[in-house]
Amino acid sequence: MLQECYKEGVREAGCDEAGRGCLAGSVFAAAVIFPPGYTNGELNDSKQLTDRERKRLREIIERDALAWAIGIVTPEEIDRINILNASILAMHRALDGLSVRPESIIVDGNRFKPYRDISHTCVVKGDARFLSIAAASILAKTYRDDYMDVLAEEYPQYGWESNRGYPTKKHREALRLHGITPYHRRSYNLLGDVQPELEFT
Repeated sequence: MLQECYKEGVREAGCDEAGRGCLAGSVFAAAVIFPPGYTNGELNDSKQLTDRERKRLREIIERDALAWAIGIVTPEEIDRINILNASILAMHRALDGLSVRPESIIVDGNRFKPYRDISHTCVVKGDARFLSIAAASILAKTYRDDYMDVLAEEYPQYGWESNRGYPTKKHREALRLHGITPYHRRSYNLLGDVQPELEFT
């Protein structure tokens, strides 16, 4: 069973992103605030759930949450500011979209930048520990998957309906054959033939 919150007695928003490691498409993030005392034994890290489970839980999260929102950063922005900064910006945009102001923020992972004057805590593997982060991971993943399904109809040769823009063998073979699209992240090692950077600055 996941924990309800990191700090007792405060209105806490959980944040997570989806699509950081993809070669194509925007990065999506979500922010979720649950009402005090909320529990749900089905919520889990989105990577541990099937597509059907994620879609069903998305409806439950949106129904039960005190507030939720999605933030998006485009491939052009990713290329300009790098994916780490883009992931954080997407989470900030999700927080901007909340109809209720949080008093504290918990973020999946170990990197974040301060958001306004609200305290934050980074939690490694937080999507497997806290309800609001797990819910944010589900929303970010499902909304990004829906977006990639639309792009896959425009560019069917890349297999985005199944690989979601990640660097699979089929995706890279299509890149070699057809070249890049307007949705590819040009700052990435798209063909996998260059040693990746070890660290973002």
